[in-house]
Amino acid sequence: MVEYNVNLAGKTIFVTGAAGFIGSNLVKKLFEDCSSVKIIGIDNMNDYYDVKIKESRLSELCKNSNFVFYKGSIADKALIEEIFEKHSPAVVVNLAAQAGVRYSITNPDAYIESNLIGFYNILEACRNHPVDHLVYASSSSVYGSNKKVPYSTDDKVDNPVSLYAATKKSNELMAHAYSKLYNIPSTGLRFFTVYGPAGRPDMAYFGFTDKLKAGKTIQIFNYGNCKRDFTYIDDIVEGIMKVMQHAPEKANGEDGLPISPYKIYNIGNNNPENLLDFVQILSEELVAAGVLPSDYDFEAHKELVAMQPGDVPITYADTSALEEDFGFKPSTSLREGLRRFAKWYADFYMK
Repeated sequence: MVEYNVNLAGKTIFVTGAAGFIGSNLVKKLFEDCSSVKIIGIDNMNDYYDVKIKESRLSELCKNSNFVFYKGSIADKALIEEIFEKHSPAVVVNLAAQAGVRYSITNPDAYIESNLIGFYNILEACRNHPVDHLVYASSSSVYGSNKKVPYSTDDKVDNPVSLYAATKKSNELMAHAYSKLYNIPSTGLRFFTVYGPAGRPDMAYFGFTDKLKAGKTIQIFNYGNCKRDFTYIDDIVEGIMKVMQHAPEKANGEDGLPISPYKIYNIGNNNPENLLDFVQILSEELVAAGVLPSDYDFEAHKELVAMQPGDVPITYADTSALEEDFGFKPSTSLREGLRRFAKWYADFYMK
């Protein structure tokens, strides 16, 4: 177990993507668990998915007087510099990114702007205004076409199958270079298929729900032979919170130069679920929550189709490093997580 070396109490924390799924839940948890914390949030509030969900998340956060929000893009270097100059954050959590594998095939510009230029601006700001710890979102997609499972952070990740994955791998490389050159303690987190209430509508479980409710047919890729390591949002946030409190130690090598204070962790459920089983559980919980009628003919509304470009057949996280260093492993069952999502969906869209 590592020792915590970053006390979050009373600190100013900068969270990018603060109105996003993970970002908004992290901000809420920080306010709940950390005394006198001040949080600076930024989000461009784009319409990649239903802005009403982002606005709903943000309105909750803005009820706290210790939350300061900037509407803007991390690709705006002058704005990022202004935020660092004015607020001097001690910890930075970069969750802003253009997400989605399939969208990256048709809209590459958005990924270059947010995921590369935006992250470069964050790194530059951390260089010019030293921070205790930079934590940033990577993705399980960096494992690409790797055949070995479960995926370990010791594996090579040189075979991305989407531009999105390539930008996330680039983030890790950029962070390593800045850690080495400027002694910036940084930790990258490879998230595995995050889901839960008020999640992203572009994710499969959310899209399936919309279509089933509308009486449309859902397409299940790779003829149902995909497996995903679904990770519930609360588990993701708890993992981030623990990692935030331990910055990789600064040290010099034999040459007198800094050894990169740099770490990478997987955060996943360490239990891949078959997509057909996942959809079955989802449908049962949607019926239980009243989103679908009790006599819903689920079989008539599903279609098995071939794999899509950019997809991989399985994601499966080796979380042993996270367990060894922080004594933490995600534990929310898929059924419990989907039950909470179904109840939220019924409340948000049907009342």
